[in-house]
Amino acid sequence: MRTLNLGILAHVDAGKTSLTERLLHAAGVIDEIGSVDDGSTQTDSLALERQRGITIKSAVASFVVDDVTVNLIDTPGHPDFIAEVERVLNVLDGAVLVVSAVEGVQAQSRVLMRTLRRLRIPTLVFVNKIDRGGAQYERVVRSITEKLAPASISMGSVLGMGTRGALSVPYGAADAGFTSGLVGLLADHDDAFLTAYVDDEATLPYLRLRAGLAAQTGQALVHPLFFGSAITGAGVDALIAGITELLPAAEGDADGPISGTVFKVERGPAGEKIACVRMFSGTVRVRDRLRLREDEEGKVTAISVFEHGSDLSRDSVAAGQIGRLWGLGDIRIGDPIGMPRTTVSDGHHFSPPTLETIVAPCRPTDRGALHLALTQLAEQDPLINLRQDDLRQETSVSLYGEVQKEVIQATLAEDFGVDVTFRETTTIHIERPVGTGAAAEILHTESNPFLATVGLRVEPAPIDTGVEFRLGVELGSMPFSFIKAVEETVRETLNQGLYGWQVTDCTVTLTHSGYAARQSHSHGVFDKSMSSTAGDFRNLTPLVLMSALTRAGTRVHEPMHRFHLDLPADVFGSVLPVLARLRAVPQTSVTRGSSYLVEGEIPAASVHGLERQLPSLTSGEGVLECAFDHYRPVRGTIPTRPRSDHDPLDRREYLLRVVRRVGGRGEGA
Repeated sequence: MRTLNLGILAHVDAGKTSLTERLLHAAGVIDEIGSVDDGSTQTDSLALERQRGITIKSAVASFVVDDVTVNLIDTPGHPDFIAEVERVLNVLDGAVLVVSAVEGVQAQSRVLMRTLRRLRIPTLVFVNKIDRGGAQYERVVRSITEKLAPASISMGSVLGMGTRGALSVPYGAADAGFTSGLVGLLADHDDAFLTAYVDDEATLPYLRLRAGLAAQTGQALVHPLFFGSAITGAGVDALIAGITELLPAAEGDADGPISGTVFKVERGPAGEKIACVRMFSGTVRVRDRLRLREDEEGKVTAISVFEHGSDLSRDSVAAGQIGRLWGLGDIRIGDPIGMPRTTVSDGHHFSPPTLETIVAPCRPTDRGALHLALTQLAEQDPLINLRQDDLRQETSVSLYGEVQKEVIQATLAEDFGVDVTFRETTTIHIERPVGTGAAAEILHTESNPFLATVGLRVEPAPIDTGVEFRLGVELGSMPFSFIKAVEETVRETLNQGLYGWQVTDCTVTLTHSGYAARQSHSHGVFDKSMSSTAGDFRNLTPLVLMSALTRAGTRVHEPMHRFHLDLPADVFGSVLPVLARLRAVPQTSVTRGSSYLVEGEIPAASVHGLERQLPSLTSGEGVLECAFDHYRPVRGTIPTRPRSDHDPLDRREYLLRVVRRVGGRGEGA
């Protein structure tokens, strides 16, 4: 039996989860169709999802059609949870993008479709809500062709559009307009079709047209459009037929080398980790030992596989399948199983979060429980980028938006019993060195209270290269564990630069090294007052690094978003001053009928303000699409990372006070 791993994606409220319910019901997996409003859907299993009526976590459900097992992955539609969508994209064979026949193409629809097309994921478009008032066939088709997928074709017509009894009628061989349009569409990508079309359009048999449509859909060259209603079931049978006919099933050699990707990590009833894995090659069996990362492996203790409509306990999971693995305690999202894949589908496809907030427990005694709870949440969503600031005794997380913050707060309270408050959400900035700086502290000198010699040079590196640590000393000049301690501390220290922001795009070179060899008093045991330890290097490195960084200097950069603004032509003049006040820079504007399409860049900190003002400025007709594009140097007042009122010290001053307080040696600062 073939397997098809299918993603369901959409802008929030387009009806994605309702469509998932209808597909499962049509396949006989569930007896009754759940309701998003009632919180009774199959894939929205979290209490928060049922309460809020939105999808927060991706979920897998399985059904069988003919000889195809479809693993259907329902994904969040709200942009605050785009990280869940990103992880799913890496494991898909095909996708269905849901668009509302009433609202039409929306901002998130464009973001998703642009990514699907870039990754060449075969995609069908399902136009939902044909039974709702305000639904329009021609308008939504034109919108999809202009804004989503130019190479698209409607697979049927709609009777009674906008009424409760609306029906979707599939086109067939007898529909001359459909076959003619199909020939023209396929000819754009296939010279054989073009030649046959020019010679005699009538010589192309309908079965060949359908085969050509399946082939080009499978190559993500064209995107068939299906119309229907997830609530009434209209058009769903045609969509199911299209899924099995037009989307390619999973490929992979079950006897080949083991290769898979972890796209989700869950916690079981006893707190155990469960890894959701898409297998691309080979077969994993219970009791197999798997390589997870370069220096780590784990033993599989149990397996379940999505097949025949459910999640079933099995002894193995093979190429093409999605399974859940127990026993891999050190597993993380994005980890390869066996041989890593290096295809275009791996990596980040959407912008990183550009907001952050500080999380504080309402009860001081919950500080440890809060850190443990956030650590588990970070396992499920690494992009929240959990950071513990020992300097200020604060914990911060990265965010996409306010809804995500509310969900984190509710999850901590309901699942972990920890009530928290949040500081005001701020925009994440970064620091980059502007010059080269060096500093060193030498062993047995008055200014150095630690038994270590550390010298570091900081210099700028190319954009988006992160932090590179280099050795400017002989590898054998001191124990490798000490060198490793310096490197790890360098990376940790650079999380907060001269202005409190993370320092990136720099090269740090170890220029001086030295240590006191292991020794003891006569006939005594090891004496750490006479011998260097890793703690000496961990304590001294931040001081040297911050001195070098101060000499190099840093420049604070703010995140910039690329925006696409579609608005009525008659409000264009009134919107431009608002963009100027928000520090947005329009770069191109194009007239399209009665609309203006404006593109440019805007500071991430101003995006929320534009979103809030846009409905009133455009009478609800403006459509804004934003995505992170780059960082640029801050102009004017340089923002420092917010500090607690009780701790106004900057990081360098704090470290200097540590040295003065230590006045000698110690394992921790």
